[in-house]
This record gives sequence, structure tokens and C-alpha cells, in this order.
Amino acid sequence: YQSVDIAAVSAAASLHADRTAVVFDSGSSAHAGPSASLLYRELVQLSGELSAVFLRRYCDSEFSRLSSRILQCPAAYMPLDPEAPALLSAQVMSQCGLKYCAVETRLMQQFQATLSRYLTFEVCATLPKFKLTLIHIQKLSCAKPEPGTKQDGHQEAGCGASLLESGAAHGELAYVLHTSGTTGPPKMVRVPHRCIVPNILHLRSLFQMSSSDVVFLASPLTFDPSVVDIFLALSSGAQLLIVPSLIKKMPRRLAGLLFKEHKVTVLQVTPTLLLSFGHHTLKEEVLSPSSSLRVLALGGEACPPPALLRSWKHEENKTCIFNLYGITEVSCWACCYKIPETLLRSSDLGEPSVPLGAPLMDTEVDVRDELGRVVTEGEGQLFLGGGGRVCLLDGEGTVASGTMRATGDWVKIREQQLHFQGRTDRTIKRNGKQVNLDHLQQLVLALPRVAACAVGLHSSSRLLAFVVSSSSSSSVRQHWEEGGGAGGDEKRRILEQLSVLLPSHGIPDSLELLPALPLTPHGKVDLEALMRSYERQRERLGFPRGDVHTLKQRLQALWKVCPLCDAQSNFLLSGGDSLKAVRLCEDIGAAVGAPSPQLLEVLLDGTFSELWRHVALMLEGRPSSSHQAKKRHADPPSAAAKREWKPAEKRAVRVLQRAGRVTQMNMTDSSETLEDAGLRGAESHRAVKVEMSLSWASDTGRCVDASPMLLVIDGANQSSDGCRTTVFIGSHSHRVQALDLGTGGVLWERVLGGRVEASAAASPCGSLIIVGCYDGCIYFLSADSGETRWTFRTGDAVKSCPAVDAVSGLVLAGSHDGNVYALDPQAQRCVWKRHCGGAVFSSPHLHDSPRQLYVATLAGRLLSLNPDSGDESWSYHRGVPFFSSPNCSSSCVVIGSVDGNICCLTHTGELLWQFPTQGPVFSSPCFLREQHRLLCGSHDGRLYCLSAADGSEVWTFQTCSRVYSSPCVFHSCGGGALVALASTDGTVWILDAANGQMLASHALPGELFSSPVVCGGCVVIGCRNDYVYALNLTNKEET
Repeated sequence: YQSVDIAAVSAAASLHADRTAVVFDSGSSAHAGPSASLLYRELVQLSGELSAVFLRRYCDSEFSRLSSRILQCPAAYMPLDPEAPALLSAQVMSQCGLKYCAVETRLMQQFQATLSRYLTFEVCATLPKFKLTLIHIQKLSCAKPEPGTKQDGHQEAGCGASLLESGAAHGELAYVLHTSGTTGPPKMVRVPHRCIVPNILHLRSLFQMSSSDVVFLASPLTFDPSVVDIFLALSSGAQLLIVPSLIKKMPRRLAGLLFKEHKVTVLQVTPTLLLSFGHHTLKEEVLSPSSSLRVLALGGEACPPPALLRSWKHEENKTCIFNLYGITEVSCWACCYKIPETLLRSSDLGEPSVPLGAPLMDTEVDVRDELGRVVTEGEGQLFLGGGGRVCLLDGEGTVASGTMRATGDWVKIREQQLHFQGRTDRTIKRNGKQVNLDHLQQLVLALPRVAACAVGLHSSSRLLAFVVSSSSSSSVRQHWEEGGGAGGDEKRRILEQLSVLLPSHGIPDSLELLPALPLTPHGKVDLEALMRSYERQRERLGFPRGDVHTLKQRLQALWKVCPLCDAQSNFLLSGGDSLKAVRLCEDIGAAVGAPSPQLLEVLLDGTFSELWRHVALMLEGRPSSSHQAKKRHADPPSAAAKREWKPAEKRAVRVLQRAGRVTQMNMTDSSETLEDAGLRGAESHRAVKVEMSLSWASDTGRCVDASPMLLVIDGANQSSDGCRTTVFIGSHSHRVQALDLGTGGVLWERVLGGRVEASAAASPCGSLIIVGCYDGCIYFLSADSGETRWTFRTGDAVKSCPAVDAVSGLVLAGSHDGNVYALDPQAQRCVWKRHCGGAVFSSPHLHDSPRQLYVATLAGRLLSLNPDSGDESWSYHRGVPFFSSPNCSSSCVVIGSVDGNICCLTHTGELLWQFPTQGPVFSSPCFLREQHRLLCGSHDGRLYCLSAADGSEVWTFQTCSRVYSSPCVFHSCGGGALVALASTDGTVWILDAANGQMLASHALPGELFSSPVVCGGCVVIGCRNDYVYALNLTNKEET
């Protein structure tokens, strides 16, 4: 079989030597360079160069004789995940007796840094053309576990070297993998050529592969379907398309790459990954009448029911859809079923599942009952095997003839077809009755308007269903981002449909509507992420004390048994049962923060009004310190206001905010700000090489539109540089996080009373963090612990960042109620307020000289106020809203306008100049003070560098999407001024401030409306995929 495998690829390479074999598309703009590709002759050259090194070391004397058969080098390969923990990689390498490793040259430093404690190696060869470095593992040990990890005593240096040498001979093994771990503990699987080649040959025939095909490598190399993708393409003379894993998480961009740019013809994916495209894209692009896709092969998860498949496919689409089934232990696929058009076009809703299909070449299939007897009709566990199709697991040296592997999957034989029923380890007991979670999942998927579903068990008892609705995905996403439950009517409709199909013990305790299901790296549903999301939802469920109306609403939402409940409704008489009552008590107990022994009795025997009163009494008796200091819910303003607070002793404080704004307070020498120091030397600019890599990410639970604020306190600890830097940022999850800049660790987290879009500010002494919230409050929190020191309530949402007056200590904040408030946090009072004639969305800006406060409104007014009294000095009326925040130099004030202009005024309110862009300007300007220039982005996708004197254009930089956020100017050691910029497509850019040349870019998996802030070689930014990211910058002078 090895010769068959190699012969097929060799034959394709000789027939199509000058055709493209592999294409890598980065998915980025032209700035990232053209797509990389390999011709078939270059692929053979790469194989030859790698094999030559192996053969010289194995058999120097025979090298000349074997050179003509270089592709038959007797070696197996094993993919390594660069993102995997170092100890795990080292243990895997040790168990396999790994001798050589081909590393991307750009990852060599990371490889050495993470694995140096476990191995020593030498560089055998570098292949500059292919950007690869080949290393020889000289000594490898897995005997040094991390603190707190458990290790068997027999694992020593070279402990697993025999795994590749036992059983199958070297030349018989094709590759080594771990199982994904989704069906049990991960296993080491060694796959001989004779096991995988029949898969390639049979599927190549079933899919009618030809040299004109384009195959998308959908799976990571650590997942065995990738082997099928690679060899289906290369043995047919077809083209293999590869994209970064990050692009796979961006459905719209991925669909464009696959079906518009590269015209993919063969797609092998998990159903969940396919569903991530969304119903509209599936029907209008992937499975449209004009789609390039010939073959869609679904595997790795249960196949969606026919009704759902039918809803994805346009009536005139010609794509053939296959259902693949297999386990890694009998690599890769065991069964295949071509779904007939008659089934897809049938209106019969009685066909609940798609058959697994017939066994593939050399594969044997058995179904056995619980006693091990073969079943020919009915239900049982599926077993797979057959000849050489069985792989070697862990320490197995050989496999006995006739070995059949248990799959752990329960199937039903109906009309000589196998139908998947569910995992044997996914069967649970509820009220003494069995429920299979996979069967329940398939039933939910078959319901109308359900696009995707995942069913799981939380804390071993609570049955949860996570559903993506095909009919209201946009409304679900809106509700989800606004922080509440989503789609109560839709939930009830689905639960009512299930109650017709299932007994009460089979109905989920909770049904959560989501905009999309999260994926694992292998493209399967990430159940762990779903459970974490559910836990966050329960944390946000806390009942308010004193707010009777909100308490009633939230209790009604939990009641769930009927659409409406009046005061005299009884839970059981309204359709509830004892199991639902227990679950409701658990929900209420979690929301209150303490259980009540009488709660279940009140629920079963009492009315809704009695339940309401009982919960109110529970709340009154709840201790105020029920939450831990590191994760506290917001205190009511009345309670928070009673706390005493005294300002901390004076410390040297630096505050870094968006638009490159740096404020220094209590410094021993304040003649020079950090910003000025960072920009000085720009005239003696030297070219730098900038590299950007991910340092850490923190999950906030919802989209992050707020910009980070960094607080640097000198002498805060005993670190080498004598200072502590903390990142403060809010999220639409209602949370505010304090994160350590160096590690990303959560120092504390607060849940406020609404979404947080506003960026935070800091008090002059650095002991208070001030942040506005959608609930209309301005929170004054302890920088050290997150505890509330004071809360001030305005008349509407607060979405702007306050300005802090270092002279008076006043906090100057705008609100959507149209007012600007001057707040004294020490006295806990409002000193003055001024109505500005319109909602204040943008952040007020306080200028030192002349001493003026600039405020812009959505009514199109820019006002100059006296910061001590609130009196108006002058106002400028534009007639269109201002979303951009004003910024100042010593001679002017600049602001962007949604009419597309960047406007510059004198400090007396006279318009100096305006510069027209090609789109609305939401970005706030940032100054290059030493060069008398300013930077500002626009929705036309450009960053503009303008002369502050006359508004003339110095340079522009074109991104690949809109620029909503503000640029950040910072200093590169020895390299002058640089600019950090974000575009809404998720790209972070680093530019040379002198000429706008791009020095680096990094793509994040979500939209960016947050503005970057740079400190100590680290770019911090929030993302709409719920995370806050820190990106490391490394600057190297060009030689």
C-alpha cells in the first residue's frame, strides 16, 4: 500500500509538474503580500531535500543507490501544534521517539524557548526557499513535569522511543496522531499505510476526483481528516487550498475565499463548521445554483437531519452531499453514504436521520448488543475493523487478526441501513428514565427554524440545549449582546414542540438561544465553552434588592412553564412538574446567592405572588458580602454612597488612554510628559523592523467596544522596574476587568448594572477608576480591589470616557441625557452640571492652556466650557452629529465629523481649516506634536496624516476595512515615532509615523471598534469576539 500511495502522488507530480499543487491564502489585504504556492515539481523538490537529509543520516553508504527512490524514505510523520502546552508536546515527542522535526523558520525562536527544558537538538539543514528549518532531536526527556502535574515513574529520557519501532516496521507507518479526546482520554494512534490508503483510493473514486478539482484543507493537521484532504488532492493532480486557522473563524471572509476567489470543488467539514457560515450564506453561496462545489462531505459529528440539509440547499444546486462516519482508531473513515436527491427533496418529515452508509474498502462493520452478540436488526454498539484497517494504540506492538474496535456509538439497523443513535457515554438517567443526549440533539435539530443545536449536561445533573435559530439570528444576536436572555417567545415555541415529542424527563431544563455555536480547533462543537457561557449567564441573573418591578420580570422569565403568569398562578397547575420545580429552585438560589429550605414548598403549594414575596425576603436576608472580592456585583447607589473613601497618598501615576493620550501626575519632574519623551527624536528617524505576536487574551463574556485604560504606578511593588501596570476595560457583558499587563491575569472583575462601552479614567492619585455605564451611572471603583467607593446617577446612558482635572480633582463626564457633570469624588457631590443641547457620546477633553473643557454632542455642537464653573465660552455648530472626541494642541482643537470632514478650530472657536475624507469620521484625532501633524481615521478605510497648521495632506494609509477607532502614537526605542491602528475587519496595524509605511499587521478573530493603547512594547485592544488582547511588539533595527 505504501508504494501505491507514493506512486499515485509521484504520477500526479510527473503529469502536472508545472501545475499548482498547494496554495496558501493568508486572507489578508495586498499589504500582507501575494498568496504563497507550490508547484508539483517544487513539492517533489521539497520532499527530496528533506528525505536526502534523513537518508544521509540513516545510510550514508546506500545514499546513491536510494536517491532515485527518495520519496520512499522509511519514516512516519507526526504533526505538532505550536499552541499546545510545552510539556504535552514533549511527552508526545518522547512517546513517539521523534528524531527529526521540520519547523517553520519564523517559529524557531518560539520552539526553542518553549521546549528547551525538555530537549536538546541540532540544526540539520535550512531550506530558505520553503522557509523551513530541519532539526535533529539529540536528547529528549519528559521526566521534568511542571509543578502540580502528575507523572508516571517509568517516563524517562527516550521512554517512548520504542513506540515507532515496535509492531509495524518503520516503513509501514504513515503518521502518528492523538485522538481529539472528545470520546474519552486522548490516545496515541499509529497509522500504517495499509490503514489509510484504502480510504484515499475509495473516496477518490466515490468523489470522482480529477486534476481540475480544488480541495480545501478544512481540518488542522492534528485531525486525521486532514490526511484525506491532502492525499485526495495530491494523488489526483488537484490543487490543495490552505488558509490560516484564524480565517476559519471568520465565516464571511472564509466563504468569499473558498467560493468566490478559489472556486473550491471538494469540501470535507464537520456539520458545525459548515453551519458557521449561516443559513443565508449556505443557500446563496455554498449551495447556490452557481456554486463551484461538487462534493460536500460531512463527518466528525452526527449528520444533520434531511429537513435541515434541505433548508440549506437551493433547489437548483447540483452539489453531491456525502455522510462520512469513522473513528481515528480505524483511520480515517469507515462508512460513506451518498445522500440521494430524492431524500433531500422529500417533504416527508418522518425521516429523522441520514444513514451512515456502506463500509469503505477493506473495512468490516459489526453491531453488537450489550452481551456482545451480533445484531442484524435493532439496536447495538458499532464495532469497526477489517484486515489492515486497524491502527496501533498507545503501546500496542501488534494487532491480532480479526480485531474489531468498539466505537462507543449506539446505532440502529433499519432496512439494512445503519442509523446513528448516540454515544453510549452520552446516555443519562433522569427520574429513573434513560435519556440519550445525542438522540435529543437530533430531535431538536429536526424542528422547524432550528439551524444548529448542542445538548449537554451541566454539573452532572442539569440538561441544557443550546440552539441557533434560523429564523431570528439577527434578533438573537441583538438580545445576546444586550445582556439578557434571548428570544423568550422562540424558546417557548421550541419547548412546546419538544413537549409533544418527548416525555417530561427528556425535555431540557434550560434552552439557550445563541447567535452561533463555538468550535474546537477540530471544527466540532465546543461544549466546554458553551458551559462556561451558561455559567456566566447564571452569574448575571442576580436579583436586585429594592427593585420590585425588575424582580418580578426576572422571576417571570425563570417561571418558563407558560407565556404569562398572573399573581395567583400556581407552578404545577400552570404546566410545571416536580423536576422543573427543582430546577427553578436551583436557578433562584443561584440568583439570590443563598438557598432557602422553604423555597420548594412555596413553589409547589403557593402562588406566583407568594413566591415573589418569599424571594424578596430571601434578598433582604442576603449578606452584602456574598460575592468574592474579585467578582462583585454592583452595589446600589444608596449603599455605595455611604462608604467612606479617602484619597491615597501621593504616588507617581501615569495614565495611558486612547488616541495616544498620556497623563502624568505626582511626578518628581513633570517638565516632560511620557508622550513628549516618546516622540522626541523622531527627526533622527531610523528604519525599524517590527514584529507583532499574541501575548495573552482575556475573555470578558461579551463584545468589547470600550478602549483600554492603562494605569502605571511607580513604586507599586518590588518588581525590577519598580512599577505596576494594570489594564482596565469594560465589556457589553456588564463587566469591568482589571488585568495585569504582563500576564493578562484577572486581578479583579466587577459586574455593573448595564453594558459598558465607555473607556475608564483614573483619579489623580491613581486609587480610583471612573467608568460610565448604560444604566446611567458613573462608578467610582477602587483601583486595587474593584470595590465601589461612590456611584453617581445621571439621567441616561453614559458612553463616554470622563476627563479628570489634575488641578481641582474634579471628574468631568458627559451623559446621553445631554448634560456634562463636574463630580467631586472626595466630597461625593456634583459641583456643577451644564446641559449641552444634545446627547454627549464623545469624550470631553480638558486642555491645560488655555484652560478649557471641550465637549461635543450628537446635536452637532462643539462647546468650550470653563472647567471650574461650567460656564460656556463659545460653541461651534456643525449641523451633523459628533461621534469623534475633540483633541487639542497648543494652537488649535480638532474633531472629526460624520459629514466626512476633519475640522480644526482655534481656541476661540474660529474654523481654521477642514479636510474632506471619503466617509464619515468616527475616529478621534491624535497629535504628532513634535512634527506639528495630526492623525485621524475615516470610514473610507484610510488613516490620514495632516499638517496641523493648514490641514494639508502629508500621507495616507489604506486599510482593508473601515477605521472607527483612534490611532495611537508611541515611541520605538531608537526608531522614532510609530502608529498603532485598528480597522473594523479585525486587523491591527503598526505604521511608521514619518511616512505611513506599514511595518507589521496582526489579524484578530472579530471586529475592532476599540482603540489600541501601547505601553512597554505591548499593544492592548478590545475585540467584538468577547476578548481583550495584548500583542507583543519586538523592534529590531535594520542592518
